[in-house]
Amino acid sequence: MKVVTLNLNGIVNASQRGFLEWLEKLDADVVCVQELRAKEYQLPETFMEVPGYNAFFFDAEADGYSGTAIYSRAMPKAVIRGIGSPQWDLEGRFIQADFDNVSIASINVPFARTEEEIEHKLAFLDVLGLHMKKTRRKRREFIFAGSYQVAHRSIDLGNWESHQREAGFLPEERAWMDQVTGPIGFVDAFRLMNRQDRQHTWWPFDEAQANGMRLDYQMVTPNIADYVVEVKILREPRISPHLGVMIEYDMEL
Repeated sequence: MKVVTLNLNGIVNASQRGFLEWLEKLDADVVCVQELRAKEYQLPETFMEVPGYNAFFFDAEADGYSGTAIYSRAMPKAVIRGIGSPQWDLEGRFIQADFDNVSIASINVPFARTEEEIEHKLAFLDVLGLHMKKTRRKRREFIFAGSYQVAHRSIDLGNWESHQREAGFLPEERAWMDQVTGPIGFVDAFRLMNRQDRQHTWWPFDEAQANGMRLDYQMVTPNIADYVVEVKILREPRISPHLGVMIEYDMEL
């Protein structure tokens, strides 16, 4: 089973850079995408009818904002939109597909730069953390894939010393990641196989890769961690400022 996550930075812009062609050729079972910035009804049918995939969208209420989707080759048993928190569900930040052996979610954490945006982001992380904690009580396995917008450790970004008071590497953001991978009990699947530094999944189009961060993750329940066999950052084609993260699991959906 291969799972890919990619922040599109706008699905229409991504399509102009070859997103649909890339998706059709992609050797993956489930593709989680975030930051669509368009509602499902606003998109041509080609976005919903990609050959070989079933498509499921969760729109934000506001136009041109947020949004998540899952493309799956197998038909899920169920699709869940939202985490049961009206404030955040209106922003379309969480969609989950349930299969026989695993539930896979596409998660879009808010991007932040200003003080107000950082407060908004931290509030969502608190709610998401509670939701992840609740899922650990369930007798199911989970993959929470998405754009977390946090570089967890110093090896996850370039020039980390100068970024310690900037969004994406704030102490409180990193402490939240410590909780997720510590007491809450999820595992950063990518780091099980790749411990190298500067494995960036984001940097602006007009900047060098060295200035990037690893912001995109697949957080998995511990039983699934035992089945991770390969991890890969999909560097080409460059569809978005974010790169896709593919992880292969030695298990079936």
